[in-house]
Amino acid sequence: MLRFLKSLSRTVHENQEPSNGGDDGSYEAHDGDVNGSDGGGEPSSLTVWRKSLFVGCSGFTVINSFGDLVYRVDNYGSRRRQELVLMDASGKPILTVSRCKKLKMFDNWLVFEGELSSKEQKPICRARKNVNIFWPKVKSLARVYKEPYDEKNMYMIEGSYMNRSCKVLDKSRNVVAEIRRKETVTKGVSFGLEVFDLIINKGFDSGLAMAIILLLDQMFL
Repeated sequence: MLRFLKSLSRTVHENQEPSNGGDDGSYEAHDGDVNGSDGGGEPSSLTVWRKSLFVGCSGFTVINSFGDLVYRVDNYGSRRRQELVLMDASGKPILTVSRCKKLKMFDNWLVFEGELSSKEQKPICRARKNVNIFWPKVKSLARVYKEPYDEKNMYMIEGSYMNRSCKVLDKSRNVVAEIRRKETVTKGVSFGLEVFDLIINKGFDSGLAMAIILLLDQMFL
């Protein structure tokens, strides 16, 4: 399956017209770079496979348009762990997603830079699952706030993660990232929900975009 995804990613890349901005189409990991976004420029595309490359593990495998491994998550325990570590291809921790253990009305998660090493370590983001009791038709799934906490400095996730159709919006409602179902021109091939695309607009960090996927996966599956 991974070999097929790599081949497909290269084919898609070769069929794309080159941009005039000098971008070669690859997307390098930025360790914890969660500074703002402008939503402009050429987007990058990553293929996300909801499966670890290691036998007996759950997790994620992420490749770029060249078929190169970019990120991975290897969960050796139960599928719903309290902490998930996003790593680069070499296994270096990029971000840690941790469920808040305090008793609250709404589910909360924290995102830390690198690996969580002590209780004193401060998060770089926090996330809250939306519970639409009074407005059930509203498609808002969750909110991600940058630290220090500020209601105005946040990202909104809208759509349906169950259907792999989501948009990440900044405070000005610019789309900074999207989750889409994987499409293929190969007849008779269907990826289902386990393989999907992560589209990242220029200026938004791919590591944070992947952390948002981990958050949604914990919230809704």
